[in-house]
Amino acid sequence: MTLSAHVLDISRGTPASGIDVVLSVLEDGARRELARAQTNADGRIPSPFGGELLAGDYELEFSAGAYFAARDERAFYDRIPVRFRLANEAAHYHVPLLLSPWGYSTYRGS
Repeated sequence: MTLSAHVLDISRGTPASGIDVVLSVLEDGARRELARAQTNADGRIPSPFGGELLAGDYELEFSAGAYFAARDERAFYDRIPVRFRLANEAAHYHVPLLLSPWGYSTYRGS
């Protein structure tokens, strides 16, 4: 299975480029980092982020605070952890994050 991510800054109506993202696998109550990347000019981390993934529990951590600080804006959230489970039902998973200085939303994309 493969994974990609996309971050949109809904306060500006633009892709959120330059956000640091860490992918970890969750095993026996512990996190093990698999990959880290930064969103590109289109706000994306293309597939296959982390390579080929097995079924299991994962976390993406988005560094939102640093993104807004670099734009001289205060933000409520510093790091946004998104935990999810990959099953054998799909060959590809996509995790979009809609972001503003005071809130966020995420969902399983396509």
